[in-house]
Amino acid sequence: MKSKTRGYIFVLLAITIFSLQDGISKHLATNYPPIFVTMIRYWAFAFFTILLASRMRGGLRATARTQRPLLQIVRGVLLAAQVVVAISCFAIIGLAHSQAIFSATPILIALLSMPLLGERVGWRRWTAIGAGLAGVLLILKPEGGFFDLKLLLAIFSCFLFAFYVIATRLVSRDDSAMTSFFYTGVVGAVAMTLVGPFYWTWMSGWDWGWMGLVCATSISSHYFLIRAYDMLDAAAVQPLTYLQLVYASIIGVTIYGETLSPSTIIGSAVVVAAGIFTVWREHVVARRSDLRLASQ
Repeated sequence: MKSKTRGYIFVLLAITIFSLQDGISKHLATNYPPIFVTMIRYWAFAFFTILLASRMRGGLRATARTQRPLLQIVRGVLLAAQVVVAISCFAIIGLAHSQAIFSATPILIALLSMPLLGERVGWRRWTAIGAGLAGVLLILKPEGGFFDLKLLLAIFSCFLFAFYVIATRLVSRDDSAMTSFFYTGVVGAVAMTLVGPFYWTWMSGWDWGWMGLVCATSISSHYFLIRAYDMLDAAAVQPLTYLQLVYASIIGVTIYGETLSPSTIIGSAVVVAAGIFTVWREHVVARRSDLRLASQ
């Protein structure tokens, strides 16, 4: 089997498992504090990252060596906070509606990249950003004439993840991807361990089983995603991640009885199309820049 084909298989496996993880997380967050659920999940994630780092050339010491320690810590805390907020959204807003709003994150990243990373955005990406924001407004369209303030929680989650991605881009200028991955798991686990015990709740027997499944899916999904990025460019992986929205809609509607309004469906389609174009255009601009530097 060709390397690219294996890469796409790994992406699909990762996205499918991530979606199952979100579905189970919604169940757990409905009955237990999201901070507590996230803490247990991060313990498994940190164990995986430490095990993986120990098997790399140079071991843990080489992997943990970073040129940007403060930024690595900020990244880890940002992602841990985003996971807590996202899981809360699944319980409060709903799985499908939350993922519809989350799909706007690449648009937000493109907007924030200009002031924070100094990136230039041409008229094509500005058009896609404008269309994406219009799609978000459709998703947020008030039902019955009143805006649901709970949706602000999902928007906050988008901002947290966008800042995490931008911090990751900054730190990637000095540190390897494996080093960043290591700090994502370890810092997140430490951060959640500092606050999570205050929310400790004893689970029922079946729910400990679901929690174990969340931990297993967290490890396997990240493993498959790492393998996918070994074989594919980010521009090839990113569009496929929008399948999470499809999976979330199926799980939310069939298992949890959620409903999707026409404006949410149309807005999601617009946001996804704009997001895919934005990611593709960033890839094109980056390749042109690399070719220009290589020819000099």
